[in-house]
Amino acid sequence: MSPTTPAVAPAARFTDLLAAEWIKMRSLRSTYWVLVLSAVVAIAINVNAVHSDLPYIDQPPPPGPDMRPFKYDPLFHGLNGIACGVMALAAAAFGAITVFGEYGTGMIRTTLAAVPDRGAVITAKVALVTAITLLLGTAVSATSFFTTNAMLASRHVGLSIDDPGCLRAVAAYALVVPVCALIGLAFGAVLRHATASIVAVVGLLFIVPLLFGGDRYRFLKEIGNHLPLAAQSRLGLNPDSYTGLGTCPGTITGSWIALAAWALVSVAVAMTVVRRRDV
Repeated sequence: MSPTTPAVAPAARFTDLLAAEWIKMRSLRSTYWVLVLSAVVAIAINVNAVHSDLPYIDQPPPPGPDMRPFKYDPLFHGLNGIACGVMALAAAAFGAITVFGEYGTGMIRTTLAAVPDRGAVITAKVALVTAITLLLGTAVSATSFFTTNAMLASRHVGLSIDDPGCLRAVAAYALVVPVCALIGLAFGAVLRHATASIVAVVGLLFIVPLLFGGDRYRFLKEIGNHLPLAAQSRLGLNPDSYTGLGTCPGTITGSWIALAAWALVSVAVAMTVVRRRDV
């Protein structure tokens, strides 16, 4: 090679992209503080919900109108929807900020100048966001389940992970967190604005489901059954509980498919937008 010939830098490996994305995420202290605090809050909500119920378990109420005896549901209380909503919102915000944060600061230009392959860049973001939020969701779900059921053991109403529906409920509670993170990532890629992305996430996760409730119109109920938090709620339902499913209940298979579809569509949207739109 001639002395005047410039050396060609080797192409970035995927592991290099993962390392670069990890540095970006780690450098923003607010991101991991939000995730850690939301996990702690979610576990505290679940534990407190069961702890508050202990006096009532000792003195169960009389049978209801159907004359069935009271039966406490550890899954409903120990993996409750409020804590799930906290984690879902935090994960969605985290996913969104990994994209709109770079566009807001202009760092995306540096990233794409160093790695022109936009598909590889967004794939690295998706992989890291999914891994982090899946780990966090699993920690919250498993800790909440085993802690709350250990508290209920003395009342002889606790459940084991081997009991019907328990493993499915714990898995769904964990998986909805990365699914919501990918939804947030997609909104961040499309909107590229902090406020707009967070408002869109809140609207989809918490406002839109209000439009698809009730049992009067089947097609509306079917749509509502396949929204992210509704699908998780159906998968977390205790087969032994007395909770009614309404006239148009979601199915177990359909709920799993819904969660997978939300994740895949979100990744596809983010990938398409980042590759086709100008910086």
